[in-house]
Amino acid sequence: MIDLRSDTATRPTQAMREAIARAVVGDEQKREDPTVNELERRGAELLGQEAAVYLPTATMANQIALRILAEPGDELLAEENSHVLLSELGGPAVHSGLVTRGLRGVAGRFAPEQVRAAYRDRTSMHVSPTRLVVVENTNNSSGGRIWPLREIEAMVATCRELDMRIHLDGARLMNAAVASATPAAEIGRHFDTVTLCLSKGLGCPLGALLAGSEELMLKARRGKHLFGGAMRQAGIVAAAGVYALDHHVERLAEDHARARRLTESLAAAGLPVDLEQVETNFVQLDVGPLGIPRNEALDRLRDEGGVLLSTTVHPTIVRAVTHLDVSDADVDAASEAIPRALGVLARV
Repeated sequence: MIDLRSDTATRPTQAMREAIARAVVGDEQKREDPTVNELERRGAELLGQEAAVYLPTATMANQIALRILAEPGDELLAEENSHVLLSELGGPAVHSGLVTRGLRGVAGRFAPEQVRAAYRDRTSMHVSPTRLVVVENTNNSSGGRIWPLREIEAMVATCRELDMRIHLDGARLMNAAVASATPAAEIGRHFDTVTLCLSKGLGCPLGALLAGSEELMLKARRGKHLFGGAMRQAGIVAAAGVYALDHHVERLAEDHARARRLTESLAAAGLPVDLEQVETNFVQLDVGPLGIPRNEALDRLRDEGGVLLSTTVHPTIVRAVTHLDVSDADVDAASEAIPRALGVLARV
C-alpha cells in the first residue's frame, strides 16, 4: 500500500532511530535535558527568533501562542480554512476565550486590505477588539501553497500599524523555505511567534517548536505546563528533531519534485489536476468532473489501486501528499494505479 494521505505518515529512519537511542537526557521540566536545550537553541536560530520551546505537537504550540498573544474576548483573524480555525477543535475559544473570524482567501492567503476592513474599533465598548492575525505557511487547505515574502512583510506592517499581534502557523514552514529558496529565519523573524512541526515533512515521530522573544517564551513555558505539555526525559524524542534539522531539511526538495512529477503523470492520464497549484508536496485531485463521489473514489483507490489518498475541506477534492517514506518507485506506481482505479484512460 502506498500511503499518500499525509506527510504525518512518516516513520523515523534507521539513522534517526540510532540518534534517538544515543540521546543524552535529563529532566526537561527543570531545563536539564541537554538534547532538548540544543533543539530549542537551534530551533530559535532557524526560525529567526530569540528563544524556542519544545512541545509535543504543533496544535499545542499554536494554542499556547494564541494564549500568550491575546486576552479573553479579543478577536482573531485568519484565513477561513486555516488549520487554527478548521482543525483545532475550537481551541482559540476553549483555551483562550477568543472570538474568531475567517477571511476569504486565495491560495490560502488574504490581503492587508481585508484585515483593515475587518478591524474593529477598539474604542467601542460593544465589540471584541481585533487583536491577533494568524498566517499559515504553507497553507494546508489550499494544497500546500506558499505565502510570498513580500506579502508576509505587507501583512506584518499592517498588523504593526494597527497595534495587532501576528502569529505564524509554520507547521510546514520548512517546505515553504526550501521551495521558495528563502531562509526560514528570514520568514520567521517578522512574526511575534512561530510554530514549526517536526513530525510532518521533517520525519520525526512527534514534536514541535514554538519560537518568539525571550519574554514571550517565558510565558510559553508556563503555558506548556498549563496545557499539560511538560515532559521529563524528552531528549529521547528531541534527538529526532536535532537529527531532522541536520539531515531532513534540504531533502524536502525531493518531496516537492515527486509531487510535481505525480501531478504531471496524472494530468497526462486525463485526470483533473492543476500543475500551477503544486508548489510544495501536495497534489489535489478533483473527482467531481469524473462523476465519482469522493468517498467512493478513495475506496476505489485503496481497494483497486493500492494507494491511500485523503479528503480535503473541498467537497470533491482529494489529495496526495509526498513525504520521506515515498520513493520514486512509489510515485511511478501511483501514477499508473490512480488513473486505473478511477477508470480514466490516458489521452492520446
